[in-house]
Amino acid sequence: MERTGESYTTARKNILAGKPESPRAARAAAARDYAKEAREKAKAQAKKDKEAPAASPADELPEYPAPEDVIQYDAALWHRVLVQAGVTNKHTGQPLSQALLAGLAGGIGFMAFTHEGGEETAVTLVTRHNPEPYTQNLLARCGATVTERTTGSAERAAEYMDAALDAGRAVVVRVAISALPWIDGTTVDEAETLDLAVVGEHKKDLLVDDGSGALNLISPKELAIARAMRKKEKHWQAWIPSTRSPKTETLAANAVEAIEETTARLLGTSELSGVPVHFAKNFGITGMRTLATRLRDSESKTGWSQIFASQQALANGLDQLAGFFSDTRFSGEGALRGLYSDFLAEAAVLPGLSALAAHVDAYQQLSAQWDEFADLIDPEIEFSQRAEHFALLADAIERIAEAEEQAATALAATAKQLAAKTAK
Repeated sequence: MERTGESYTTARKNILAGKPESPRAARAAAARDYAKEAREKAKAQAKKDKEAPAASPADELPEYPAPEDVIQYDAALWHRVLVQAGVTNKHTGQPLSQALLAGLAGGIGFMAFTHEGGEETAVTLVTRHNPEPYTQNLLARCGATVTERTTGSAERAAEYMDAALDAGRAVVVRVAISALPWIDGTTVDEAETLDLAVVGEHKKDLLVDDGSGALNLISPKELAIARAMRKKEKHWQAWIPSTRSPKTETLAANAVEAIEETTARLLGTSELSGVPVHFAKNFGITGMRTLATRLRDSESKTGWSQIFASQQALANGLDQLAGFFSDTRFSGEGALRGLYSDFLAEAAVLPGLSALAAHVDAYQQLSAQWDEFADLIDPEIEFSQRAEHFALLADAIERIAEAEEQAATALAATAKQLAAKTAK
């Protein structure tokens, strides 16, 4: 930071990008972290590859695109799967974009809390839509034909997957991240899952897309183990059996439905399914203000000054918080508000939804505000200065909460008007 004048977040990204690591750890980092620098590097490499294409395994599925400009992991993964299946946005003739799919999934939200476990307090920040199942929303609203399967039998699950691959389709499966052979299992929670696309076979192994930019090889046995570790999902898998594209009217109606749900969650005007009443204060714009209160609180046990009561705990907590803004699963750059702005711009082109264009700038501005907040986070702050640093972060969050409330209120009003027109 002193040498380059960079913010902590930017400096940290650059240091980690050049840090010597074991091959296994490096692949784990590549699979889980899409910082902007890494995406730009991948994009430049993809351009070179187009000029001089390298040979790929003969059994890889045709027309399956490489990851590019990944901002939200799951929306980007399903964008690639839908491209391979030939599904398009009939109104534009183009593939269903990452931004459009992310918006249909719910787009944005907020949840923040801390959890004390063992010797370290964990900080969790989610800025994508929640608590509804993000991927299920995406599949239900994208308008494509989707075949989903669950089974308690690993053998039957393999048969379902083989049938889809034989039909020339990529298959998305859900696995325990810690069980993947290229991931250092000690660095991730055993309960953490990831959706992968199985895109073909190479000799006796399977080729899978984990968003890292290169296809990974995994044996059928290893994949079966990784899937079986999450019994709750019952070997869940999904694929697109048809090139049938959604009707334009369906996309428009589903976009409005998604916006209504998203704004209701942010504004707290609808009940949070499955969330205890005492925990609901951590969600939406209320959750942003709850976080600001806890940042300022220096007395109670829920205040950050008491939670992070040592230099090491303080550094760990702020490091975790900063890390979510270079994540692509549950948060991301600009807290995913820039991607949501892109969704609104694309949705505004659909018939009858031009009024959404008036809200594009508000979410671009929110994206910039969230980036500024991320740049304020300084895990190297001296312990004696933590109260002042927390107050600085609280001020920023309160300004964001005010802007979020204004943006969501205005967008909700427009969505209500559009829904009324659609109903007629």
